[in-house]
Amino acid sequence: MSDSVPTYRERLHVPVVWWLLGLGFVASLWLALAVALPGPAVWAISAVAAGLVGLLLAGYGGALVEVGPDGLVAGRARLDWPACGPAAALDADAARRVRGVDADARAYLLIRPYLSTAVRVDVDDADDPTPYWLVATRHPDRLAAAIESARRTPWKTG
Repeated sequence: MSDSVPTYRERLHVPVVWWLLGLGFVASLWLALAVALPGPAVWAISAVAAGLVGLLLAGYGGALVEVGPDGLVAGRARLDWPACGPAAALDADAARRVRGVDADARAYLLIRPYLSTAVRVDVDDADDPTPYWLVATRHPDRLAAAIESARRTPWKTG
């Protein structure tokens, strides 16, 4: 694809309140251990727990959504531009319907419980059983516009 492909990049970071809850969990664990174990063991176990909580939250919130020259990247998956169909920004109500009553079990989902809006991207590939991608985002209008613009940009076939 040419260098003029519009780009969009978003990390789906967990909200600050999740970090505060993780801190509260580690503090509660420390308090529970402090009454039963010697000091160094309490601090060592608490440090390991804090590290694990941090890794879990950073990993879960590290999902990347990106529109680039090779296609749409959502988490670990990539949809190449030739297979990318129309994209539609979904408000909270529409996204809830697509995740719920209007859902298709074959769809690719990159959703997060702390994000209420999303973009639906139809898959235009007869060999792919996935009918659409549902990608959570904080900026559905910007993501859908970037996808639509990139879809219309001619790409190099090699």
